[in-house]
Amino acid sequence: MVNRIKPDILHSHYVTTYGYLGAISGFHPLVVSAWGSDVLIAPKQSRIHRFLTTYSLRKADVITCGGENTKEEMIKLGTNAEKIRLIYHGVDTQKFNPKRREQELRDELGLFESPIIISVRMLEPLYDVESLVKAMPLVIEQAPKTKLIIAGEGEQRDYLENLARGLGISSTVRFVGQIAHDELPKYLASADVYVSTSLSDNGIAVSTLEAMASELPVVITDCADIKKWITDGEDGFIVPVKTPEAIAAKVIYLLENEDTRVKFGRLAREVVENRADYEEEMLKVEKLYQQLIDGGEK
Repeated sequence: MVNRIKPDILHSHYVTTYGYLGAISGFHPLVVSAWGSDVLIAPKQSRIHRFLTTYSLRKADVITCGGENTKEEMIKLGTNAEKIRLIYHGVDTQKFNPKRREQELRDELGLFESPIIISVRMLEPLYDVESLVKAMPLVIEQAPKTKLIIAGEGEQRDYLENLARGLGISSTVRFVGQIAHDELPKYLASADVYVSTSLSDNGIAVSTLEAMASELPVVITDCADIKKWITDGEDGFIVPVKTPEAIAAKVIYLLENEDTRVKFGRLAREVVENRADYEEEMLKVEKLYQQLIDGGEK
């Protein structure tokens, strides 16, 4: 395909798969983008994964990633730090904003005026949505009208649905499956609190930034670069991983304290506007491409 298209640049995303294919193609200039687990987790799984990772990184002319933690891990793997560029995926703040809130959506889901918590992480062990489900009985003890929207698909969906039934909270939880990206803004804007229970991330997840742009207050686990984006107790809440009790306590606090909820949401959007605007981040990619074409990056 490379021989047929004759591109100016080959840009491979995800180090251990497409990154490796890009590397063995022998094409240059080669840009490789690390997405998180390919660098943070895969090299620790086997010697083969470690080889695929280090080989791809070594052959790349430039490497991009969205987290300081990911950059540091690549350096530990022997990558030349000068090749790494920190570029966030960014958020379209016109698309993701609080004005997308829809009462019709709430009514359609049977949520009406209920306080809504939302999670949009994949239903995989890495994202530990299980801890959020386990937190919900504690939440509804204090705020019985609260509902939880769980978006996304994954190998744990059946397990999580059974867990909700076992905890007696099936009527509280809505499993809505994978949401089309164009539909996601109204789901986020129509909720009241965003929760991310991930055990690992590439800096900060795009879904978290999209929730912040929607002025949702965030309750998030302490992993990756979270503390570089959120100051605990000032513009969001950071909790230890795998702690349903801590998650429940912070969610309850936000539901019971509207002033704090609104303040956290407003400040969260300001963070995204100032540090993760889609157009500005993609301009960095455009400039990088131009430098490579002009021969400025080797």
